Amino acid sequence: MLKGELVVVDDVADSFASLVIERFGDRERERFAVALSGGDTARLCYRALAQRRGEIDWSFVDVWWGDERCVPPSDPASNARLAREALLDHVPVGSEHPMVCGTEGADDYDAALRAVPPLDLIHLGLGPDGHTASLFPGSTALTAPPDRLVVANIDPTGRNALARLTLTYAGIARGRTVVVTVAGAGKADALSRVGNGDPSAPASAVDAANVTWLVDHAAVDGTGPSGHSTGPR
Repeated sequence: MLKGELVVVDDVADSFASLVIERFGDRERERFAVALSGGDTARLCYRALAQRRGEIDWSFVDVWWGDERCVPPSDPASNARLAREALLDHVPVGSEHPMVCGTEGADDYDAALRAVPPLDLIHLGLGPDGHTASLFPGSTALTAPPDRLVVANIDPTGRNALARLTLTYAGIARGRTVVVTVAGAGKADALSRVGNGDPSAPASAVDAANVTWLVDHAAVDGTGPSGHSTGPR
């Protein structure tokens, strides 16, 4: 069974922006730490947030990443580049903490996350194969030690090219709020598998104190009215 709250909306990107703004306003500390994602849906979400940039004091925002491909930050495949083009070039954030691959890249990011309070919001997506962050079906990251927050990982099927760094399940669970955005009919099968608790869909194991799944009607095959919530924790 899907862990958290499923919220069906007309516009995933706009709803994501509203949720981030709300969480910023309700934050418990002066600083607000958010982990960003990658992919087409994330790009739309960050553009929507940039359009409403005046509703957040970005000088209090610290930006982290949930996963990253092992490419230069200027590469089109880079999640950091996506976030910069869609959002970070348009807002004066307090700090940025990009993931950098290398011999000790995962260790360094793991240590950096341990040195700060739990992230206030972690943004995740959902792949057609059921992966989230860079937690791929059958990959070694799925069985990372429970005390490990970040690991290096690859997709053993080869469907998702490039080596990655990624938060583990434990790293995700440490977030105060986890938001998974899912848009389009192409994600309907994966979302159904997650909802049924299919263990071959890694996203089905995502858990945290507060998990919200923001999905559009196409992703749930046109079922459920706008704004309707189901599947409480």
